[in-house]
Amino acid sequence: MFVREFCQKSWVLIFSVFFLFSGLFKVTAQEEAHRLTKKRNSHLGAVQEKVQFKQGTIKIKNKSFSVEVAVTPEQHAYGLMNRLSLPENGGMLFVFEEEQPRSFWMKNTFVELSIAYIDKEKKIIDIQDMKAVKSSLDDNLPNYPSLGPAKYALEMGQGWFRKNNIKVGDKFKEFSY
Repeated sequence: MFVREFCQKSWVLIFSVFFLFSGLFKVTAQEEAHRLTKKRNSHLGAVQEKVQFKQGTIKIKNKSFSVEVAVTPEQHAYGLMNRLSLPENGGMLFVFEEEQPRSFWMKNTFVELSIAYIDKEKKIIDIQDMKAVKSSLDDNLPNYPSLGPAKYALEMGQGWFRKNNIKVGDKFKEFSY
């Protein structure tokens, strides 16, 4: 009886220690991934958490939505990275100086998104769904190229365009930022 009780307590102790260490290793791995992400992105000149975005408004189909606006190369590079959620009608408008073919990827983006590529006349030329990444260490990421030249790109939560009945060919009435 004593031997059986001792063995049971030993197994409980072994499993407890195992789970304690596995939790510590997970936290350490997450911290290391965050550190590596900061190091990889250090060429942008600023600590990524300090990238600030303007607030803007988009109008389409008699509805107005508030979005963040990315205008500078640093803002374009950071976009919606490192976010764990997005407001239901929240997103980001990317404004470029010239209309040309564009391509986006989901590096360090943990939220499923849809992207609309928009031409200089504010007409949607393409809408694509983009998959969230599983790890900040993943460098094997798909690109999501536009089907034609775009001056703007609008990233919203995945399915937002379908839910709001916004399609290729629709035209935005206004972008203010």
